[in-house]
Amino acid sequence: MPAPRRPIHVRRITFEGFLRDDGLWDIDCALSDTKAMRIEMRERGVLEPGEPVHLLRVRLTIDDRLTIRDIQTAARATPFPECQSAADMPMRKLVGLTMGPGWRKAIDGAIGGVAGCTHLRELVFNAATAAFQMIPHYRETQNDTPNPPGVTGDKPPFYMGQCMTWAFEGAVVQRLAPKFFRVAVNKDA
Repeated sequence: MPAPRRPIHVRRITFEGFLRDDGLWDIDCALSDTKAMRIEMRERGVLEPGEPVHLLRVRLTIDDRLTIRDIQTAARATPFPECQSAADMPMRKLVGLTMGPGWRKAIDGAIGGVAGCTHLRELVFNAATAAFQMIPHYRETQNDTPNPPGVTGDKPPFYMGQCMTWAFEGAVVQRLAPKFFRVAVNKDA
């Protein structure tokens, strides 16, 4: 049980995935920040409890290879009017980039620092995991393949070796992708 406390701030981030009729995919991303109390904002005036400080939306249109084919953004609520300028043209620099290894570096190269918005970068960075949860898993169910996503060739998929569950020496890889399983080497011996 937590110590006595009171609510102050809520950040909600959502990702919703859609298969389009043209075969492409949309990932609708949203970020909202709200306060539990009435606040005075320097340039927006008074915000009542629950009124968003930030309400940002991004729609990424991607193909099966996780390449961004189009992007749409909306900054419905921001702390400053200047924040609106980060929602349009800078984000277009992401079109043509592919989600996967080096994704964070690619985002930073296109819209990092003062070239873009921290919160929009956060959304598009994390949209990659939503895309990966959506596309390969959907394709598996349609093709009835027994393999985990990306386990089809001679090279391990990018997610292997990137978390404890998908460790090359781990039980999940041994069960689901045995050709990539490696016996753990005791480095202390």
